[in-house]
Amino acid sequence: MPRYVIFLTLFAALLHAAWNTLLRGGTDRLWSMTVMCLTIAVTCTAIALSLPAPARASWPYALLSALLHVGYNLCLVRSYQVGDLGQTYPIARGSSPLLVTCAAALFAGEKIDVNTVGGIAMVSGGILMLAVKEGKLATPGLRYALATGAFIAAYSVVDGMGVRIAGNAIAYIVWMSALWGALMPGLYVALRDSGSLLRWRPGMVHAAVGGLISLLAYGLVIYAMTAAPMGAVSALRETSVLFASVLGYLFLGEALTRRRILACALIAGGTLIIG
Repeated sequence: MPRYVIFLTLFAALLHAAWNTLLRGGTDRLWSMTVMCLTIAVTCTAIALSLPAPARASWPYALLSALLHVGYNLCLVRSYQVGDLGQTYPIARGSSPLLVTCAAALFAGEKIDVNTVGGIAMVSGGILMLAVKEGKLATPGLRYALATGAFIAAYSVVDGMGVRIAGNAIAYIVWMSALWGALMPGLYVALRDSGSLLRWRPGMVHAAVGGLISLLAYGLVIYAMTAAPMGAVSALRETSVLFASVLGYLFLGEALTRRRILACALIAGGTLIIG
């Protein structure tokens, strides 16, 4: 993997942990997520006007990815409604590289190295340390965190395939993100109402900034996938679990126990081996 791709992906990991911290710290996370998506839609639409359209062959991938992102948003919001950032985030992010690596092998022809078995064992061990304590489930919303990981894997593979045939990586990222950002407000209105969406509330600026950070973070990852294997990029990105644990401790008052640190280190180390 080129050195610049490593640096871009690590920076994206830090940005990703940062916007998840903003989302977890909000009081109405569905509303915060929708404001983030609105910001993404407006920003990407403005950028798209100055870019050529991606190749027509990539359009189905962009639409499918946008739909998968909405499912990811809903699962992520639900997991943060019932669990800590330092627990649910590592489970969601740690499970996705396993699925990305397998899916990339099935659908994109990428090879799985034998050494990935050790990485899989480390990630699985870290997830178990976070999810189980004294033989009992210790993570509220575990199923939502795992579902979030499945959506991450699905859209990562779809975007990794789509961006490679788009002809213009930035155009693909912008068009897909505009679609994704436009779908989420419609879902919010269907679940609640239109009046509360744009009404000013404390935290609106933070949510909007989170949307911009999210867009930049994922854009960097998709761009990195044009120059390196999807499994490797996805794995390196998941070092964000360490950033999330520290940010949760610093800004959300979450516990940073030795057990949690070790679990996150296992997940991060395992994802790097997988990559």
